[in-house]
Amino acid sequence: MAEKFIIAIVGAANSENVMNALVANHYAVTRIASTGGFLRRGGQTTLLIGVDESAVTSALDLIRASCPNEPPADEHRATLFVLDTVHFEQI
Repeated sequence: MAEKFIIAIVGAANSENVMNALVANHYAVTRIASTGGFLRRGGQTTLLIGVDESAVTSALDLIRASCPNEPPADEHRATLFVLDTVHFEQI
């Protein structure tokens, strides 16, 4: 079974919506406060999500649907990375 690792950097206006939607749909999520971008502005949350390869599309669709709030100019609602995972284990 192939595992994937999703890193979602979500703007402050959408972070609670995304987190709640993922948890409600039984995704295990770790939230990390983060800062980045131009002038190191805060207001971003990084979410770490381990999923089976077959669940990647569903998880990304859920994140997109949970980001309705438009960001300020020159910012994004979310930045998403999907990485291959060599080993994934929950203990």
